[in-house]
Amino acid sequence: MNQSKERVFVIQPIESDNYRVLQEEAVSLIESANADYAGTVYQKIREINPATYIGEGKVEEIREMLEGLDVTVLFNGELSPSQTLNLSAALEGRKVIDRTTLILDIFALRAESSEGKIQVELAQLKYLYPRLRGKGEALSRLGGGIGTRGPGETQLETDRRHIRARIHALESKLDDLQQRRTMLAERRKKDKVLTIALVGYTNTGKSTLLNAMTGADVLVKDALFATLDPTSRLFTIEDVPFLMIDTVGFLQNLPHHLIEAFKSTLESALWCDLALIVCNAAGKYELEKQTTLETLRGMGFSAPYLIVYNQCDKLTDLDTLPHDGIAISAKYGMGLDALRAKIFELLEENFVRCKLKIPYAAFSEYAAIRKLLTERSVSYTDDGMEVDAIVPAIHASKVQKLIVK
Repeated sequence: MNQSKERVFVIQPIESDNYRVLQEEAVSLIESANADYAGTVYQKIREINPATYIGEGKVEEIREMLEGLDVTVLFNGELSPSQTLNLSAALEGRKVIDRTTLILDIFALRAESSEGKIQVELAQLKYLYPRLRGKGEALSRLGGGIGTRGPGETQLETDRRHIRARIHALESKLDDLQQRRTMLAERRKKDKVLTIALVGYTNTGKSTLLNAMTGADVLVKDALFATLDPTSRLFTIEDVPFLMIDTVGFLQNLPHHLIEAFKSTLESALWCDLALIVCNAAGKYELEKQTTLETLRGMGFSAPYLIVYNQCDKLTDLDTLPHDGIAISAKYGMGLDALRAKIFELLEENFVRCKLKIPYAAFSEYAAIRKLLTERSVSYTDDGMEVDAIVPAIHASKVQKLIVK
């Protein structure tokens, strides 16, 4: 028998001018967690109430508003452990979650790789650990639904020492995976496979762009954080191979400790030769661009980047877009040739275009270095072979004596 969906009611604090954007994101997050949105109440915050964040009068008003309704309450911000408990008690024992709990729940739904699952469980346990004090009764009321996926109730109800040991074990596993990831990145650098990272706001079409550029068949879903685990695919521009990596999306006010939890996944963006910052051309692209760059720079990002305005098929006038990037529609293939040309232009300093003349007597010598370059065309003459080639700059010296122009 199908169970009815969990219904979530939002408390939206007004603490800055972007509160409406945050509220819209909350609705999208609720839907991405396979729950139903049940409404929103807004509250201007002049001074944070240490007990319940929003003050007793508003809490009482919300209690009356929700009387008789079976809803989970989402506070669209971050609550302390005591504030969560106090709000739940004041709202007649209803389950109260905050923004971080909801995002972690979606992460638990999306994680597929072993590393992704480890990162989710570790982030959940670290977040829930300080909330376990005196929370036995509250936990027994949680039931199923948002906030109970991933580690689940069994681990939450075990003693704190067991949870500390579990956190330590997960951190050790992540360290091992991190070392492997570092070795892989170093090997790519040695082989000089240039990497292009797709980064940006969640749900801007990064996975669709990966599929369009590489011919891959990666999950494309209209949901926040549909891609949690990084996905990499090889593709070529002018016969030169590149590696494109799709990464987890960002979100406004993504809590810092969540960024830290997924840093090993996001480091593929830090190691890249070029980042494509994908924004929604028909959405709040300036906000998306700013959020992404601030998040990356907070992690030490310094690679070159290109702004990509996706979903331009939804616009009637492309001149309204800034001229600091490339306008495309990954879904319909618009602008992809211009994007490929721009990528190659930005990375061209890594290559030398040249014509090689290989005498027949030097064929064995050329065979040893042939795998290092890309042959655009090959022709044979009476005294040897002529090759129109693209050579990685770091290997140019190895073919120097064969270059004719």
